[in-house]
Amino acid sequence: MGSEADTGIESPDGAANPIKTDYEIGQDNFQKEIGPFGLDVHNPVFLISGLSIVAFVFLTLAFQESVGPMFNDLRGWLTSTFDWFFLSVANVFVVLCLFLIVSPLGRVRLGGADATPDYSYSGWFAMLFAAGMGIGLMFYGVSEPISHFTSSFGGTAFGDDGMRTDWAPLGAAAGDADAAFDLGMAATIFHWGLHPWAIYATVALALALFSFNKGLPLTMRSVFYPIFGERVWGWTGHCIDILAVFATLFGLATSLGFGAEQANAGLNFLFDIPVSDGSKVFLIIAITGVALISVLAGLDAGVKRLSEINMVLAALLLLFVVLVGPTMDIITGFFTSLVAYVEYLPALSNPVGRADTNFSQGWTSFYWAWWISWSPFVGMFIARVSRGRTVREFLTCVLIIPSLVCILWMTAFGGTAVHMVTEGVTAIAEAGDRKSVV
Repeated sequence: MGSEADTGIESPDGAANPIKTDYEIGQDNFQKEIGPFGLDVHNPVFLISGLSIVAFVFLTLAFQESVGPMFNDLRGWLTSTFDWFFLSVANVFVVLCLFLIVSPLGRVRLGGADATPDYSYSGWFAMLFAAGMGIGLMFYGVSEPISHFTSSFGGTAFGDDGMRTDWAPLGAAAGDADAAFDLGMAATIFHWGLHPWAIYATVALALALFSFNKGLPLTMRSVFYPIFGERVWGWTGHCIDILAVFATLFGLATSLGFGAEQANAGLNFLFDIPVSDGSKVFLIIAITGVALISVLAGLDAGVKRLSEINMVLAALLLLFVVLVGPTMDIITGFFTSLVAYVEYLPALSNPVGRADTNFSQGWTSFYWAWWISWSPFVGMFIARVSRGRTVREFLTCVLIIPSLVCILWMTAFGGTAVHMVTEGVTAIAEAGDRKSVV
């Protein structure tokens, strides 16, 4: 392996057990200065993935009418055929993370026994949360609790073939508003709590250990070194990294698509800006531009600062909803939702024999596929900013604390939305009763 100056990877501080390999990090890279920017790319991976992405985007834009239905059918086939796989893998990740937190392995420090954290808790946590679920929480914070509540309240429905046609989770709760609320919040938290963060944490921890403690590049191929050995530096590793690029592309496209949809709808409501493909493309370009500027500014001056601003704004918005909304309902709802989540967790995470296939495949399986596709990018970023943390500290702050914050967020926004809906339904019902009496 090359020195720290050669590779850009810090050597472990203190006791560690780096992997001995003849591969020099960056030996296959193409490097060139272009104006004020430096170009440093891996030859086969960048060329193949870059050209493939350009061709993919061109074909989807040129043949939208035929490609769109094909992708919809493909997504439905994947989430329905491999639902058992997605749910099982996510369960395994949760159990693995919880085991590592309480096991003696939790004392292992990322970067060596004497490594110290690069960032404070506030800056670190801001970057963790902003990278993991920023747009998703804003998009689904209200819509998903409402969707699960209304479908649960409506009860189950069956088609001519005897299969359920409703979208309610588990067995639903027809006509019982309290039970429908508990089930709806449990289902929402299930999608934004332990399981998605465990997917991110597992990938990030593997990348951090093999990079900071084993001295390998911070790429997905390094995680597979124990399986493939030196072959990870050849086409076996190239294929792994190319697949990681494609997974990141689809995860990023999903997140940016949801963000652009929500931002366009908000601008239309506030300023009558039309909801159109052109507006969404402009928003995606603007969001990407801000992200690019923050990346070019570096982790400390760009990404960290932007993440902290994001967290402050999110905290202010959350505080506003808690204070202006049904404050006591939100506070008590946090604990009742947490209890409901624990109560329904075994049934919601069951990968086989489900009657609620619309929910388990259309919601959960889709989510887990989304998180898995997004995990190489998010995991690499989380690993990059987590040097100096112990495994126990890392998993606690990447798994437990964000899950609790997500529960609070969903309770505040989703609980307030459900409260407004139920209050409106009650008012309409009471007005109808008064009119019938008159």
